Amino acid sequence: MNDDLLPIIETPVPAAQAPKDPKKNTEAINYAFVSLGCPKNLVDSERMLGLLQLDGYHLVGDADGTDFVVVNTCGFIDQARQESCATIEEMIDLKQAGKTRGLIVSGCLAERQKEELLERYPQIDHLVGVFGREEVTQVADRLVGHLDEQRTVFRPAPVRALPDRDRLRITPRHFAFLKISEGCDRLCTFCAIPKMRGKHATKPVEEVIAEAQQLAADGVRELVIVAQDTPYYGIDLYGEPRLRQLLAELEQVDGIDWIRLMYFYPMYVDEALIDAIAASEKVVPYIDMPLQHINDEMLRRMARRVNRRDTEALLDSMRSKINNLVLRTTFITGFPGETDEQFEELLEFVKQQQFERAGVFTYSLEPDTPAANLPGHLPEDVKESRRGALMAAQQEIAFAWNDQQIGKHMDVIIDQEVPGEANVWVGRTYGDAPDVDNLAYVTGEGLAAGQIVRCEIVAAQQYDLIAVPIGGPR
Repeated sequence: MNDDLLPIIETPVPAAQAPKDPKKNTEAINYAFVSLGCPKNLVDSERMLGLLQLDGYHLVGDADGTDFVVVNTCGFIDQARQESCATIEEMIDLKQAGKTRGLIVSGCLAERQKEELLERYPQIDHLVGVFGREEVTQVADRLVGHLDEQRTVFRPAPVRALPDRDRLRITPRHFAFLKISEGCDRLCTFCAIPKMRGKHATKPVEEVIAEAQQLAADGVRELVIVAQDTPYYGIDLYGEPRLRQLLAELEQVDGIDWIRLMYFYPMYVDEALIDAIAASEKVVPYIDMPLQHINDEMLRRMARRVNRRDTEALLDSMRSKINNLVLRTTFITGFPGETDEQFEELLEFVKQQQFERAGVFTYSLEPDTPAANLPGHLPEDVKESRRGALMAAQQEIAFAWNDQQIGKHMDVIIDQEVPGEANVWVGRTYGDAPDVDNLAYVTGEGLAAGQIVRCEIVAAQQYDLIAVPIGGPR
């Protein structure tokens, strides 16, 4: 599954209610929302949805017949930009057909291209940058009030990450993404995220805990921790990384059963943090650590500030200390200058490390990044061929790991019922993050979404597992 594209779920979980402005009459104003991009962008979408709901606007699942549509875009790589532009064009077609009255475009593509996007799509009514999201209700007010004095809202990146409380969640009730920081201080040569989301900005511990408590009170059992650089958390605000201390406080939040860690840049993962994860009762033994490559020259050209020796030592330490660890990673094939020998080194490394989960992307040329100016850009067919070879190797590893789980007893969190099937449910083990990893199909009576059920793994079906309950749900 693509790591960077997440569609909207049309059955939102209600946010906290608050009094509406009595001077406004928004009850009859319907709008639709399309959320694209990574989980960090999804949190932004949920925050905007919450603000619109608290202001009285009415969310519907179909854009046809609405007063306006909001499209929260992704601008990360070319495929994501194409997806965003296709969605914008679809909404423009609806508008021109008289099936919606207005279009608001927000998010990373809006931030990255700014007025250039308006020039390409003059039918967009309002453009809202990443850090203009807190003003979405004012933008909606101007749109429905036919006020055209301010068409764009762009704000500088904040010193502290914006709060994400009072969201209208579009994930299932039992899990939620918890964003602990914004932006990134890494200057990887292939990545435009710092240009779109600014420098790293930590969300204070007390704010993160307050959000976690609100989510737990709303039924969340699994927190998925997200950031651009999760282990870097706290260094700008406290003068040192504070992820370990944050996890200790999150562990005390009543109602949370699983805490899942995503987006671990290899730097700042020290032995104390590894020990804390290993000893935790709620942090599941799953770490998502995008490595991108392993050849030292490629890592240098990518400006990753890590090397193979230290990376292997870190992986060995995590494997030795964290029982039953599932490691997820991503790689880039066809980065400028990558030779056949350097790719073979990466391929052998993947076979050696036996990562339980891995995704592979071909290098995407981003015009406003340093990598665009590097020599040695490779043809698309070479990039794709190398991606195919790496994914074929990873498939064997993933299938073998699944076969090894047969007969084991594992907790499975139930996500939803399989449509049209009686007593068949889709769930996930601790080794599977929502939307990006594998599934566990559970057959049994009396189950419901959000339950955590002790199961026996009875079969493997390619990337997925088949399980049956051996205990009651909790």
